[in-house]
Amino acid sequence: MTDKAKIKVLVVDDAAFMRKAVPQLLAADPGIEIAGSAKNGLEAFEKIRFLKPDVVTLDIDMPIMDGLTAVKHIMIKAPVPIVVLSSMFTDGVITFEALRLGVMDFLPKPSGNAPDIEKTKQHLIDRIKMASYMELGNVRRVRLPKKWSAKERLENLYRFYPLEYLIVIGTTVAGPNTVIRLLSRLSPMIPAAVIVMQDISSEIVCAFAEQFNRHVTWRIEAAREGLLPEQGTCYICSNEHAVRVRLNEKGDVCLSMGDETGYKRSNPLNLLFSSAAEIFHQNTIGVLLSGIGDDGAEGFAAIRKHGGITLAKDTRCCVFPNLTDNAIRKGVVDIISDDHKLAGIIESLTASH
Repeated sequence: MTDKAKIKVLVVDDAAFMRKAVPQLLAADPGIEIAGSAKNGLEAFEKIRFLKPDVVTLDIDMPIMDGLTAVKHIMIKAPVPIVVLSSMFTDGVITFEALRLGVMDFLPKPSGNAPDIEKTKQHLIDRIKMASYMELGNVRRVRLPKKWSAKERLENLYRFYPLEYLIVIGTTVAGPNTVIRLLSRLSPMIPAAVIVMQDISSEIVCAFAEQFNRHVTWRIEAAREGLLPEQGTCYICSNEHAVRVRLNEKGDVCLSMGDETGYKRSNPLNLLFSSAAEIFHQNTIGVLLSGIGDDGAEGFAAIRKHGGITLAKDTRCCVFPNLTDNAIRKGVVDIISDDHKLAGIIESLTASH
């Protein structure tokens, strides 16, 4: 690989240790070079203009201009793929807002000990490589209408509609932004529950779901073992776990997050989609959004075999088109839709009864 082909990375962190440590661990990959570093968001914004990095790693808690403010300025005035590397991953407000604004991913910052940094190294390298392929023109911050009070939810939303359909949504890198947009537009009054599997660190799922819940009319919960899906509720899963739909000993539909090995563990979307189809049959709706890889296509085939419907976001609208393009090429997608039409299509499908 020539120098010209290398991915140029700008490292942004107010801690001198991290400005040294991150370049050192990225140096393990010959395809990455460090374009420079910055101590805060303002300095990063200025350096992006003349260094023109391919990817930025960004801390959140910084003086002068914090990371979230920097993301807003960067994505409007000098767009570049951003991978957040922060110790604030347990703060739901921070993680949700960063992903809403269009960062590629939000990774927990390693502690100062060498084993933790080594553990983080390959994950960060992989994310930077993926980020360099983002379709930046398709990155959009999600505009949310308002926060919903508990009173409004009780009066207008949770009216005990029957659970007839299960909507299973799959996305990998850069997916949370699209998921937020879809759930902000989809009516929670349809007779369905939603399970979302996305490429998001399991360490931030609970905080992300808690904050997500404050901004959309759906009730948002982090998935957990044995949970019984309810109408009007969306369950958020990390693809770090193998999640499936099954019947418990009482015959009730529940979520299983047991340890899977081999193929099932490495293809979590296929497992989720196919297990949903085995229980809900023709009342299963599968949705694929932005992402990388070939997972999900076989699960889509299983949904169609059981009489369900499969939808994919149009590749022209995807930040990463690879995931949906693979399923479309394999002929397992019933409906291809622009981003803004997905919610309406899902609502029409669930209104058929």
